[in-house]
Amino acid sequence: MAHCLRISGARLRFISSSSLTSRFPYIRGLDAIHEKLLFEEDHALKHKKAMSGVIDKRTSHHHQISSLWNRETSWGHARCFGDHLEGNCLLPRNALSSRQISSTTVSLHQEIGMPSLSPTMTQGNIAKWRKREGDQVAPGDVLCEIETDKATLEMEAMEEGFLAKILCGDGSKDIPVGQPIAIVVESEEEIAEFKDYKVAAGGASSSSPPKKEAALKEEAPKDESAKSSSNQSAPELPKSEQTVSANDRVFASPAARKIAEENNVYVSLTNLQGSGTAVAPQKPSEKPIQSLDFTDIPNTQIRRITAQRLLLSKQTIPHYYLTVDTQVDSLLALRSKLNNLQEASSGKRISINDFVLKAAAMALRKVPECNSSWNDDYIRQFHNVNISVAVQTDFGLLVPVVRDADKKGLAAIADDVKTLADKAKKNSLKPTDYEGGTFTVSNLGGPFGVKQFCAIINPPQACILAVGTTDKRVVRDLDGGFTTSTYMSVTLSCDHRVVDGAIGARWLGAFKSYIEDPVTLIL
Repeated sequence: MAHCLRISGARLRFISSSSLTSRFPYIRGLDAIHEKLLFEEDHALKHKKAMSGVIDKRTSHHHQISSLWNRETSWGHARCFGDHLEGNCLLPRNALSSRQISSTTVSLHQEIGMPSLSPTMTQGNIAKWRKREGDQVAPGDVLCEIETDKATLEMEAMEEGFLAKILCGDGSKDIPVGQPIAIVVESEEEIAEFKDYKVAAGGASSSSPPKKEAALKEEAPKDESAKSSSNQSAPELPKSEQTVSANDRVFASPAARKIAEENNVYVSLTNLQGSGTAVAPQKPSEKPIQSLDFTDIPNTQIRRITAQRLLLSKQTIPHYYLTVDTQVDSLLALRSKLNNLQEASSGKRISINDFVLKAAAMALRKVPECNSSWNDDYIRQFHNVNISVAVQTDFGLLVPVVRDADKKGLAAIADDVKTLADKAKKNSLKPTDYEGGTFTVSNLGGPFGVKQFCAIINPPQACILAVGTTDKRVVRDLDGGFTTSTYMSVTLSCDHRVVDGAIGARWLGAFKSYIEDPVTLIL
């Protein structure tokens, strides 16, 4: 059975590879590593007696094995928190956490890296640490709260140990995915060894600066003093003897050059000053600009990522817009009857937006080309109808998803929207709550009274529906007279690469028919 040397302070002991494999049951390709470790073990056992008491040789052997382990063990176990992913998945080393057999000054430890908690996440912020340095942790314990581009999620521990060092404290921002944020060790006695533990540039960890860098830092002042002394000792040449570099251009007319030559002026023309009229200095403005009073509000991670995605959308997606007016008198009458039934059964009230979501989902079933996304080599048409609902929160704009909206009734959609909106406002959405949307609805009419607007497409989706408020209008009736009717304006934003104008118009026609004859939504 292979062994690895472990040196911690003045202690020297062997760690069996079987204990390492039991600690890493999820590491793949260990067979090849075991063979190399067995070869190293034979070498170690042959020289065990000769090496007795010689720490330096054991240290060298330990360094060889630890280098082999660190080089070969490039895959780790990841539990992506927030119910995003569970089980074993392949990740690059240090992407979430990995064991390290380090140098002689640092014990066997676990580096906890910034996890990737959503497909679009490249960096994250640490909102708050739940554990402190020196605390004991167990699998399932919440270590800290991570602020992603979608929500604030809890990061849990995967193994037992002690939190030896927090590398990125509360409020740390823009931490790249995979960069170490904390160190976990096996025993409480090892915590002190990581007191001065730091992460070098590029995410590599080290307990002390490299010797070469330190040597360069020491030599730098000497070099600077030598240069300064040489500069001071060099005599300054007179202006007449200074030469003009090849890149310097002398702005002198041929007549000036000829006069200088006739009068034996040997001084370089670059050193002569003109006798022309001096330019009068500009007077400062008499009325100084009054200072502005302002407050800088830091951007949350959600707002920053949303801004980046919306900018990318407007710059790369060819938008066009289609607007129709829908008559909603029948919808309002049906909604009143259904809400009476809901109140009698203690159910949630159905809103106009719930009708809009259901009508949009049914229209996507009839015109599936709008339920698609663009790729350079193909257009992906989705078979699931998952409607993203834009929700405004104090943290920024969030878009939780009502899944399979075409297969759900109005009451079920109302329940989902209410639950997702509450979670969004509390910033407690899970990745399963906001991933997988195929079409987006943004309603500024009901809550804000906006009559009509054009929304920005939520990539990689191809369409988004902007819903305005309802208003009464005077219209002609069937008898040639006049009456009032209630209308609602909606605007469809389309990606012209995916949805041609005629297809977008067909979808709007289907949506309009469902809204104006809402009984078809409950058949």
